[in-house]
Amino acid sequence: MLWRVLVAAGLLWLGASELFAATATGSLTVNARITSHAKITLDRDTINFVDLTQEFDASIPANENPVNITAKARTGTSSPVTLTFLAADDLRSDVWWKSIAISNVTWTAMGSGFHNGTMNKTSAQTVGTWTGPGSHAGTLSFFLKNSLFYFTGSYQSSGTFTLTAP
Repeated sequence: MLWRVLVAAGLLWLGASELFAATATGSLTVNARITSHAKITLDRDTINFVDLTQEFDASIPANENPVNITAKARTGTSSPVTLTFLAADDLRSDVWWKSIAISNVTWTAMGSGFHNGTMNKTSAQTVGTWTGPGSHAGTLSFFLKNSLFYFTGSYQSSGTFTLTAP
């Protein structure tokens, strides 16, 4: 019988300790700032034109065609996303008076939102346009207009792709 009294007293004491338990709460504020982000990936950074044709009215395709390009943008749902290309200069030889106008280089585009175009050294040319965030993959194939009037030699230029996502 004594053990029943002790068990009951122990249970009563455990229940009483619950009545006197301390509880505290705290709050936490979680902040996250997500900004616009843009990234361009090309599978190569150089293209080469080698004139192996005997036809002067044909375009010379770049040896590396097609060039794979991916444009990724994090932006607002209805914000415009634009990919452009601006050539640094005409195609120049190591001889100062030899050059080929950069407008003789064109590209054809494949992929949703990508556009065909012509290189320009004074105004950026549109390569692609989209609305809202996303990843957009396409290909560009480059061509150099062939001409009987080009001087023989090696020529070079460069340019910059710019992806804008406000």
